[in-house]
Amino acid sequence: MSTTTAPVAAAPRRTRPFGRSGPAGLALRWAVFAVAVAIWQLVTYVGVPEDDKLYFPHPTTIAKRMYDLWLTGPASHLFLTEAATENVLPSIGRMLAGWAIAVVIGVSLGVLLGRSQTLLDYVDPLIQFFRALPSPTLIPVFIVLFKLGLTMRLAVIVFGVLWPILLNSIEGARSVEPLQIDISRVFALSRVERFRLIVVPSAGPKIFAGLRVSLSLSIILMVISEMVGGTNGIGYTLYAAKDSFELPDMWAAIVLLGIIGYSFNAALLAVERRVLAWHRGARRVDQ
Repeated sequence: MSTTTAPVAAAPRRTRPFGRSGPAGLALRWAVFAVAVAIWQLVTYVGVPEDDKLYFPHPTTIAKRMYDLWLTGPASHLFLTEAATENVLPSIGRMLAGWAIAVVIGVSLGVLLGRSQTLLDYVDPLIQFFRALPSPTLIPVFIVLFKLGLTMRLAVIVFGVLWPILLNSIEGARSVEPLQIDISRVFALSRVERFRLIVVPSAGPKIFAGLRVSLSLSIILMVISEMVGGTNGIGYTLYAAKDSFELPDMWAAIVLLGIIGYSFNAALLAVERRVLAWHRGARRVDQ
């Protein structure tokens, strides 16, 4: 009696959707962006009444105003104007400083709380209470505590961006597989080695998710803090342009904020891809 073996069907080959990566994908994404800008230009020419064009200027008008405001300086200053060095650079510095302080506090405290259920049970009500408070509403409190100045603005940014980092770090530290901890004990790893080699890498994907959210929030809070009693910065420029009815300057500041947000998010994503390369590789194997 003969038996026949049924042919084994080959597993379907996974293909990446068109345009996700590589030069073709990059070109496609920027082509979509260019089309969106072209539509914006067309709408402001055709669809906006003449009386309203002052409120909704053309993209070319905004681009020219941005160039005149910030990129017509001397070559010795990298073509940055005095307005750029007095407003744009300090804003970026405040944003990054506040975000960095929140990262150090949020990640270290979050990993600690995530690995101690008892400690987390005690402080969780406080975390849930404070994270529900909108940071802009506490600006009067920060003014009373720190007066108007750099410390007040940093406090607004740090308080607002801390919570996504803290909560994602807690969740990431709690998601470590118990088997990994048991294996580390078998190999007699110290507590520090366990945190460095197992807990922190395992929590990495969720930590980076919190970092991306908090980075966007830091830009928003930087602008808000500079609008209150500020003397320089992008937020101050935006508010002053609105009050003086310099609407092209206002739109230039808005577009600049979008460029800053996109640039820093792209940089953070590049760091995440490098740091979490092992995580993407593991996901491909699982799939």
